[in-house]
Amino acid sequence: MRLNWKPAAFLLGVLGLALLVYWPGLQGGFLFDDDFNLKELGAYGGVVDLETLKTFVFGGNSGPSGRPLSLLSFLLDDNTWPSEAAWFKPTNLLLHLLCGLLLCWATLLLLRQYRFDERQAQWLAVFASACWLLHPLMVSTTLYVVQRMAQLSTLFVLAGIAGYLHGRGLLALNKRAAYLWMTLSVGAGTVLAVYSKENGVLLPLLLLVIEFCIPAGTERPARAWRLFFLALPSLALLAYLARFIDFSEHPWPGRSFNQIERLWSEARILIEYLRLLLVPQIEGRGLIQDGYHISRGWLEPWTTLPSVIGIVALFILGLWSRRRAPLVSLAILFFFAGHLLESSVIGLELYFEHRNYLAAAFLFLPLAWGLALLREKIAPALVTLIGACCLVILAFLTWQRAQLWDNSAKLELYWAAENPDSPRAQNIIASYYLLTGRTEEGVAQLEAAIERMPGSAFLNLALLLHKVHTHKAVARDFAAAGERLRVQALDVQAITTIRQVVEQAVAPKAPDFYPDAMLGVVDAMAKNVNYQLHDAQRLMPYLKGKLYLAKLDLAQGCEQFEKAMPLYADVGAGLMMTVEMASYRGYACALMLLDETEQILQSKPDKALNRSRSVYEREIKGLREAIERDAAIFGQPK
Repeated sequence: MRLNWKPAAFLLGVLGLALLVYWPGLQGGFLFDDDFNLKELGAYGGVVDLETLKTFVFGGNSGPSGRPLSLLSFLLDDNTWPSEAAWFKPTNLLLHLLCGLLLCWATLLLLRQYRFDERQAQWLAVFASACWLLHPLMVSTTLYVVQRMAQLSTLFVLAGIAGYLHGRGLLALNKRAAYLWMTLSVGAGTVLAVYSKENGVLLPLLLLVIEFCIPAGTERPARAWRLFFLALPSLALLAYLARFIDFSEHPWPGRSFNQIERLWSEARILIEYLRLLLVPQIEGRGLIQDGYHISRGWLEPWTTLPSVIGIVALFILGLWSRRRAPLVSLAILFFFAGHLLESSVIGLELYFEHRNYLAAAFLFLPLAWGLALLREKIAPALVTLIGACCLVILAFLTWQRAQLWDNSAKLELYWAAENPDSPRAQNIIASYYLLTGRTEEGVAQLEAAIERMPGSAFLNLALLLHKVHTHKAVARDFAAAGERLRVQALDVQAITTIRQVVEQAVAPKAPDFYPDAMLGVVDAMAKNVNYQLHDAQRLMPYLKGKLYLAKLDLAQGCEQFEKAMPLYADVGAGLMMTVEMASYRGYACALMLLDETEQILQSKPDKALNRSRSVYEREIKGLREAIERDAAIFGQPK
């Protein structure tokens, strides 16, 4: 079918406008999870050969799939770490524009299935995709480097939808070509999306939603094909999610909510997402979400029950409007299906704006349709003006938000000020004071936060970290931190923070009593029943080993590392402990740890290793020779 040049030209203008309004945010820095996901770029001296390429791309731990396609895409921008965020963000923006183009194509193909007039379908597709492209809520996905994972997953899902609809349109003309298009689109789209981010597994379910909402009168794929390629994968996904259903009191030791509380909270969150999408604003909650008010009951807070009722009512409306207003039905049901994985029974963090990147894909289609219907009631020029105003407002808000994202430090401070109940936010403010030389104000900020949130182990250790870092911690600070830590609830952030405190406590210029004082803090966490987790418990002997080595107690350091070795059962961790022991001239222990590391290597299959077996074997051999050489130079192993 012939493409009208006017909507095509308008779409190009929208792409240019999106590029323009996002431009101020391209100079912003890295944020939160960026370092966690990208630091492995420099773990082995950079990604410089096939071995380091395989290690980085297939060594991801952000999700069950490892997300290798997303990790591979980061190599378009840099191959080492630390790096510059400004090198990564333009690629994210280009992906956003490409997603917008694919959404427009998929929407046009969908409207053809609805038998819309071709010219009208083109304009509706362009306007609806323009609203999505220019919406300020998408900024936190596009300008947050690591959310390229969400972008790539959305890209392949949209490509799968577009390819499927293209094939569906061929059913009456060439069935072989139609089924080839549909099968490849579902199969390849799902696989590529999942290896970018796991919610790509939703593609078959999203296509089922699309099929459900397409009006009668078009030829549908054969029932057997739909059953095998759409229904069965969707049922498998639902069965997978059913395995996570656990209404016990504490199903997730690392979370401050149980499953029922999560579902109550997600009802409120979904309503908030819809509000932000339909009534956009410049900046929302941002990325600091650990202070989100959890729903503890149907009326705690009181908005919980109305939100649950609202979600149920919207779902019923989506089903009811299938025949009467199928585009409304599609927008609602697609939105809920898009949130199924991340906003239901899996124990993820509660709130993130990027979860709407895919879910909101067709949310603006009813608006476009409504404007088209309005043209039949009032002057078309007035409707055009209304549509233009909508896009101008969205573009202005996105431009304003992109300017906020230009300065990551100020942006984090803004989020922190907007989230007074967030321990992470209070630490951000304190860290800002520390970096600007206002140490006492930073300490006061954390002490006041601990008064308000005495159960936060993260704040407890963050305060100690600030004092240790500035060498102002005294014995009573360690004792107070340990006493609080003995009874505080599990906080995953605290596990990371205690490791940072230990690193500062054993730093070369740290006061001599710091390692000994810090041993009591580590003991307190180790004995806290709330921290009886594998990850936390294996860290404790390792941290104790580092502290004993800093005290020059090599025997105790060796004993603690020996305890940590089987808990980690990891070649990389074994090599690290061996090097640390050898650096203190504990050569006999270092060789013993190296022997254990070699046994771990021999016990693991190749697929369980982060690097190739031959590389590890060379490292072990080289390290053994170096230790034996140093032992010969500095004396017999001790």
